[in-house]
Formats: sequence, structure tokens, C-alpha cells
Amino acid sequence: MSHSGEPPRVPVAVKLLPTIIFSSRWLQLPLYLGLIVAQCVYVFLFLKELWHLVTHATEFGEQQIMLVVLGLIDVVMISNLLIMVIVGGYETFVSRLGLQDHPDQPEWLSHVNASVLKIKLAMAIIGISSIHLLRTFIEAGNIGSTTATNYTATGVILQTAIHTVFILSAIGIAWVDRMTMPPVGKAH
Repeated sequence: MSHSGEPPRVPVAVKLLPTIIFSSRWLQLPLYLGLIVAQCVYVFLFLKELWHLVTHATEFGEQQIMLVVLGLIDVVMISNLLIMVIVGGYETFVSRLGLQDHPDQPEWLSHVNASVLKIKLAMAIIGISSIHLLRTFIEAGNIGSTTATNYTATGVILQTAIHTVFILSAIGIAWVDRMTMPPVGKAH
């Protein structure tokens, strides 16, 4: 305090700094808009693959149809991941969406935070990896046969190991998150 009893004057630049720092969150807006463009690309890819499936359904065997359908599911799961990142990330890090009482508001959005978003993303990545691994296992039956395959035994083992690491990482994220939460029923 100064001698006259007034609080000391804070320079304008020091007052402006927190406003600039807090406003910098809007720099993420172009990133989320870019992800919306990527979502449009995935919609196009889905429609292209769906058209391919429909127009060749009579020519494809069961295994080929299953692989195309798994590819469609993969596109949908990646698209769901994009929505979680776009909506959850914007809501968590940029600004509120103001969807209170909107009939289409996702249930998870009402309790989203950085921790919940990390766990949801980890689970989505495991789901996507599972679809890739299933496609690999289906095609892996052709390893060593006269039918062409894009996979080797080493590739299948490495993909399985990577999937296992994804699962262990998700368990680790959930465990660390649980350790940082206060016990249920007890307040800080």
C-alpha cells in the first residue's frame, strides 16, 4: 500500500497480460475448424466405400464384404473420435457451446473435462485399433498361401503388440486419473 492508504497502481501492461493469455485460447478455433473439414473428408470416404460395396456386392466374396464393412466401421469410429475432439475440446479449452436443454446435446458433454476427454479418446483409439487388428487377423489367414495379402507374420505380431500398448496406456491413464480424484463421499 502507498502512504495515502490507496492500493499500489498496477501498470496497464500487467493488467493486459492475463487478458491476452486467456484470449489466446481462441487460437485453437482454426484447429477445430480444420478438424471439421477432416470430418467432411471422412464423410466423402465413407460414401465412396459404401458405393464401392453396393456396386460390387455381387462380385465380392464374404471375406471381401466383411473387410469393406470393417473399413466402413473404422471410418465411423474415426469420425466419432473427431466429434469427441472437436466438441469436447472446444467446450473444454475454448468456450462453452451453450447447449443447455438442447434435445441433441450429447450426454457426455455435460460432464466433460480434460480428464474425461483423455479417457474417452483412449477408449476410442482402442476401438479403432481393434477394428484394424480384426481386419489384419482376417487377412492374416492368407499369409503363406497363394492368395495375396498385405501382411506378414511379423507385421501381425507388431500390430498386436501396438494394440496391447494402447490398452495398457488407457489403463494407465484411467489409473492415474483415479489416483488424482478424491475418494467418493469425501470432500477436500
